[in-house]
Amino acid sequence: MSTVLTPSPAPAPAREKRGRAKDPSSARWGTYAVLFAIIVFSIFPLYWSIVVSSRDQSAIGRYPPPLVPGGNLWDNLSAAYEQGNFGLALTNSVIVAGTITAAVVFTSTLAGFAFAKLTFRGRNALFTTVVATMLVPTQLAIIPLYIMVTQWFGWANDLRGVIVPALMSAFGVFFMRQYLTSAMPTELLEAGRVDGASTMRIYWSVVLPVARPGAAVLGLLTFITYWNDLFWPLILLNTQNPTVQVAIANTKSGIEVDYSLVLAGTVIATFPMLIVFLLLGRQIIGGIMQGAVKG
Repeated sequence: MSTVLTPSPAPAPAREKRGRAKDPSSARWGTYAVLFAIIVFSIFPLYWSIVVSSRDQSAIGRYPPPLVPGGNLWDNLSAAYEQGNFGLALTNSVIVAGTITAAVVFTSTLAGFAFAKLTFRGRNALFTTVVATMLVPTQLAIIPLYIMVTQWFGWANDLRGVIVPALMSAFGVFFMRQYLTSAMPTELLEAGRVDGASTMRIYWSVVLPVARPGAAVLGLLTFITYWNDLFWPLILLNTQNPTVQVAIANTKSGIEVDYSLVLAGTVIATFPMLIVFLLLGRQIIGGIMQGAVKG
C-alpha cells in the first residue's frame, strides 16, 4: 500500500515583538543634549563674570539681570589690574604653582614607586601614616605653621613660606602608589635589575615613562589647586607681594565692594588656567588613554 506524503504545514510566524526597537540616532541625540546642557551650566558662571565685569556696579542688582556684555570691560580690567597689582600677582602665582607642581610630581612619583614596588621593613606602616595625614584638617596646622615660618625661618611675606610647606603631598603619594601598582609590570623592574641597573636608574629609565600619564594628571590637579589657593597665602602675604587669589581679595577691600572690579579680577585670574588647559589638555587626555590601553 503506497503512502501519500503530504507537505508539513509551514511554521507559524513568530509573534512580533511588542513595541519597536529604539532608534540609535535618538539615543545619540539625547546624549548630545545632556552634554550640551552640562557644557552650558559649566560655562555660564564664567560668562556671567564677563558680563558683570563689563558693566558698572549697578548691573549686579538689576532685575532682570543683564545677559549681554556691556562696554566697560577693558576699563574694569585695567582698574582691577592696577588696584590688585595683578602683574606681580600673576608672576608670583606662576612661580608658586609651578615650583610646587614640579616638586610634588617628582616626590610623589618617587615615593609612590617605593611604596608600590620596593620591599622594605615598615613599608605598610609608613604608608598608612602618610595616608593618615590626609585626615588632619589644614586649619589645625595653621597656627604652628605660621609660627614656624615667620619666627623660625623669617619668611613673613615671602614666597618661600608658601612654597616650602607644600613641596610634598600625601595625596600625591597615595595617587601615584595606586597608579604604579596597577600600571607598572614587575617584569620590567626585574629585567632592569638583571641588566645591572641601580634603583635610581630603574626609576629614571623605566618607572618615569610608565608613570607619565598619572604624573600628568597629578601635575594638572596640583597646579590648579595652588593657583586657586587663598587661605594660606592670604595669611602669610600682604598686598605688596600677593598671589592671584590674594590680589582678587584685595579688590574687595573698602567700605563698598565694587563687584564689577572683583569679577574683572576673577576673569584675569581664570584665563591663564584656560590657556594652560587648552595647550595641555589634549596631551594629558591622550597620555591617560595611552596608559589605559597599555595597562
